[in-house]
Amino acid sequence: MQYGICNLSIVPLRIEPDDTSELVSQLLYGELFKILEQRKSWSKIRLSYDGYECWVDNKQYFEISEEDYKALEKKPPKMSADLIEFIQDSNQQLYPIPLGASLNGLTLLNHHHDGHTTQGKKAKEKLVETAFLYLNSPYLWGGKTPFGIDCSGFTQMVYKLNGYKLLRDASQQATQGEALSFIEESEPGDLAFFDNHEGIIVHVGIIMEDNYIIHAHGKVRIDRLDHSGIYNVDRRMHTHKLRVIKKII
Repeated sequence: MQYGICNLSIVPLRIEPDDTSELVSQLLYGELFKILEQRKSWSKIRLSYDGYECWVDNKQYFEISEEDYKALEKKPPKMSADLIEFIQDSNQQLYPIPLGASLNGLTLLNHHHDGHTTQGKKAKEKLVETAFLYLNSPYLWGGKTPFGIDCSGFTQMVYKLNGYKLLRDASQQATQGEALSFIEESEPGDLAFFDNHEGIIVHVGIIMEDNYIIHAHGKVRIDRLDHSGIYNVDRRMHTHKLRVIKKII
């Protein structure tokens, strides 16, 4: 087995080993992964954080030893806490890194960072506060940053920055936590999941106070939440059908 770490700011992850293939997620700086299959130009990887499997360009990561991989995995996660910061390499060159980038591998990569950081578990009330950092971020299928993010990338990153682990896709996240029977039982920070006409869960958002929800739909936005689903305040119509509410913490 071979191992790698992301040594660039934001790296695209594809469903197939091709630059034109669908973007399914992103590697943020410092994220770790196992290399399942290595070809001439592409590698199939499994992310350490959530077990997600996809393809990455061989030019866009740094290979590390099993010993270094396991040592970094054991470290408590330490992440960048501002929308955008910089790390500096041994040649004094700057690399931008986004909110939520992992900083555990700085020494291994011979990089330096002196910006704001976050680590450890936070109180549940902090989830909505963190979610506001992504407000108005444009929707991007497979995205995980303030410069483009999808619905489940948004919830995963908000939880990650507060010390809690969610899986990558909305349908996967819906398998986590405890189901609630009514909206009235929910608290700010709980997750609401929505399905399509075939009953497949395709959307997720973070519940706020007073029946509001913050979610990524066109952009990260705030809408009303009722027993039917999400009521878009701009379009004056329901856009998503409520399936289940989950208490994760």
